[in-house]
Amino acid sequence: MRDFRNVLYIIWDYLWKSGAISAPKPDPTEIQYDIAHYLQHGDRRKVIEAFRGIGKSWITAAYVCWRLLLNPNLNFLVVSASKDRSDQFTIFTKRLIHDIPLFQHLRPKEGQRNSNIAFDVAPAGISHSPSVKSVGITGQLTGSRADEIIADDVESLNNSLTQTMRDQLAERIKEFDAIIKPGGKITFLGTPQTEMSIYNQMPDRGYEVRIWPSRIPKDVDRYKGMLAPFIVNLMEKGTAVRTVTDPQRFTDEDLLEREASYGRSGFALQFMLDTSLSDAEKYPLKLEDLMVMPLDTRMAPVKLVWSSGFEHVVNDVPCVGMNTDKFYKPMWVASDMAEYTGSVMFIDPAGRGKDETAFAVVKMLNGFLFLVDVGGLHGGYNDTNLKALASIAATHKVNDCIVESNFGDGMFTELLKPVMFRIHPCRIEEVRVNIQKERRIIDTLEPVMNQHRLVVDKQLIRKDHESASDPKYSLFYQLTRITKDKGALTHDDRLDALAGAVAYWVEQMGRDTEKAASDHREKLMKMELDKFVKAAGGSVRRSRGWCNW
Repeated sequence: MRDFRNVLYIIWDYLWKSGAISAPKPDPTEIQYDIAHYLQHGDRRKVIEAFRGIGKSWITAAYVCWRLLLNPNLNFLVVSASKDRSDQFTIFTKRLIHDIPLFQHLRPKEGQRNSNIAFDVAPAGISHSPSVKSVGITGQLTGSRADEIIADDVESLNNSLTQTMRDQLAERIKEFDAIIKPGGKITFLGTPQTEMSIYNQMPDRGYEVRIWPSRIPKDVDRYKGMLAPFIVNLMEKGTAVRTVTDPQRFTDEDLLEREASYGRSGFALQFMLDTSLSDAEKYPLKLEDLMVMPLDTRMAPVKLVWSSGFEHVVNDVPCVGMNTDKFYKPMWVASDMAEYTGSVMFIDPAGRGKDETAFAVVKMLNGFLFLVDVGGLHGGYNDTNLKALASIAATHKVNDCIVESNFGDGMFTELLKPVMFRIHPCRIEEVRVNIQKERRIIDTLEPVMNQHRLVVDKQLIRKDHESASDPKYSLFYQLTRITKDKGALTHDDRLDALAGAVAYWVEQMGRDTEKAASDHREKLMKMELDKFVKAAGGSVRRSRGWCNW
């Protein structure tokens, strides 16, 4: 029993016979054995990154049982992003102790702690800390003591989406050093949730990182020497032998289906554990190229000047940009205001599954585009959504409503027309696109953003963040994660709507902003001159370029 892998086999055999594991045979796979060996013999501070579905938590729960079998006086603290997640780990560990004959003598005795979130094992001595306890990363960590901390998926998309969130998570993790007993162990289990995953920082904190991706990687350099030796050996044998690292868990066809569902970038994180995709070439759209300021529904400044200076960073809105990407306000704003040249609304009807019916309203003035509204509606083509879209068009005095007709063969447009006619009559037209979506979006937005001609309403950023039921529905999440690879994003509806609205104005973007502002000033001067002449009781003759009164 001194080799944990033998105990893992016993547990897997029991789970298979009980029907908990639906596999053709009970044996753990090669990678599961490899993870088990690393759990036993790895560094005292270690990070286990393995692809979704390999059973990291199950293996580690079995490991906790084995460690308590050898030394019942140990204390384990299980920490996860949510309390529910850590509780599930503790409940599974307790169930193994109750059900598997090898561990049944560890069942808590009368008078010992015996809840699903904190329990003792029978042979344990009197201790302030339970044998196994679960807590959320944002819960009460202070006061706990442990011989080993199991950090099971402490990083989630909801707590690591912005740099502020990642900084807060990093600070919470530092608390582990105050909890762990001298000579204790800290083990992280997880899959990266963002390209700036907290796990990337762990080597600098003295942790050893091992990575087990689902496919045999083509480029070892992406993993910076952190690939598990088992994976490196597979790479040396070549992909001619096999392309997946654990064929008993996932076939190549299964991984292809998951890649199509997750999108390339999501699959790279969840199944390939590859966080190196934040290269400028791969993610060309940056928040820093936008200008952020409060916008009026009717008028805007005639000229703006962009800056990326530290003093112009916008810190009071959610920022989901990668690395150091931030929102910036204009360096200078003209005092002159003018009414928008026009207003367009682009609608991308829900196509399938959990897609949104997305919309974006973009206005134009003097060569600048102003994003004043964006969002997504669930529920497809129902009357509530149609009325909501028409009301938004009325609020922003939309001149033209463009509907993408790729889904439904124009049915959405026909349903929208009578509703729009009642609430806000405007021109409605359809467009059909055949170009690859990702390339079309980037090719449309990148030139406009690189010239800093897209201005975003500040309040809209907060609204977009709060209205997204999942961060992946957020416009600015989609904008900063899109690549030119097909299927790069799981959801791209709001971004597609923005690109459609911007494309409408692209043909008119050639107008030089300086000349536009100059024309506006000249127009105002002539208006003032007319007022002056009229007040003086004279008349103006401009045919010869002079005035007479």
